[in-house]
Amino acid sequence: MNIPGPEPRTDGGVGAISAAGGLHNYQRWLHAEYGPVVRFQLPGAETVVSVADPVLLEATAHINKRPERLFDFLAPFFEAGNLQVLPVDEHTPLRRLLLSVLAGRPSHERHFARFTAMATALADRWAEQADREPVALQKDLTALTLRMICEYALGGEAPDPDGVVAAFEEVLTEYLGRLYEVAAPDAGEDRSERAARALAHLRSTVDLIVSAHGSADGTDKSGTDKSDLIGALVEAGEGPARIRDTVMMSLLAAHHTTGVAVSWTLHLLGSHPEAAERVADELERELGDRAAPGYRDLRRLTYLDMVLKESMRLYPPGPYGARETTETVTLGDYEIPAGATVFYPFWAVHMNPDHWPEPEKFRPERFTPEEVAKRPRLAYIPFGLGPRSCEGAALAMVEAELVLAVLLKRFRFVPVPGHEVVPIERFVLWAADDIRMTVSPRT
Repeated sequence: MNIPGPEPRTDGGVGAISAAGGLHNYQRWLHAEYGPVVRFQLPGAETVVSVADPVLLEATAHINKRPERLFDFLAPFFEAGNLQVLPVDEHTPLRRLLLSVLAGRPSHERHFARFTAMATALADRWAEQADREPVALQKDLTALTLRMICEYALGGEAPDPDGVVAAFEEVLTEYLGRLYEVAAPDAGEDRSERAARALAHLRSTVDLIVSAHGSADGTDKSGTDKSDLIGALVEAGEGPARIRDTVMMSLLAAHHTTGVAVSWTLHLLGSHPEAAERVADELERELGDRAAPGYRDLRRLTYLDMVLKESMRLYPPGPYGARETTETVTLGDYEIPAGATVFYPFWAVHMNPDHWPEPEKFRPERFTPEEVAKRPRLAYIPFGLGPRSCEGAALAMVEAELVLAVLLKRFRFVPVPGHEVVPIERFVLWAADDIRMTVSPRT
């Protein structure tokens, strides 16, 4: 059976995506118009099939290959090969190593106190401007989460943390500018040269930290453990270039995603004050006079957890993903040939009314254990699915819940009147003119 979809266009689909206001919006329109399985055009890919039905997605969950052309823009970022499209035999052991660190409780506990100090410092700064000028949530929170992931990935050992953060922002601006063809005011050779210098600075910083752990041939000099990302890479015998690449990928993947997840959550709570008060009541009940939770407290913040998950359903930080079939895949009545790009429209999956009644509404109670048990496993996929899903998912949830707890224990958030929040896609689901809110102390 032929897969439904719009008629092919001579521009390769660029015009349709642009007219919809971006690929994230185009995906939602496609599935509303043509159903759960859609064929469409995407620059850089030949056969593209998008799947928004969580039951049908199960047939694709084993796929362990990403389409290389769609990730070409990141290739210059890496030295030892584009980590986003590593072949299976290289990717599988690296993923296993990353999960042993990123998903492990020891590494979360090791960095939790520093994460708490960073979140508290932001809250202190916001307290100084409370009730006066609005805060720009995404600007401040992505800066916070970049500092947090630098602390995590570099072990707090970077000689100039602020310089590392500035260098990474320089690199990220250049590479995302290439992807979205956004011209900076100083676009041109100067910007490219600055980005190249910043990238070299980041790599040399990682080299200094690696040398402190031991030689990159696996000879460990510091008794590293599995809570230390660089130490684990050194211990596994990874070469210097692969270690640098892996640290850079961790910064890239974790920087914007956690910050925007927290931003969208505060945005939704600002327009749902009853939910915000319920979170505050839970924090008061569980934390008492303490301004921040301990690591073990997070498991008791069940309503905060539901609020964050519902926010990531409505505004998934990464709005989509992609895989490439290596054999024919059957999806219901359709057959997807080998070599096709299978598109995962996370936002459209999360808005599928068959599994999310009144999907546009903010309802944290959708994530009670009883409600979760009623839905297909892949109805909620903010961190992707299968063997290429996000290795840092558990770490991201710890960071996000900690930051939310610190901020919501201390402040009320009120939307700025007249400020329109428009989701756009800039590698993550961003807000076009940030999310501006007024903060006021709870006490």
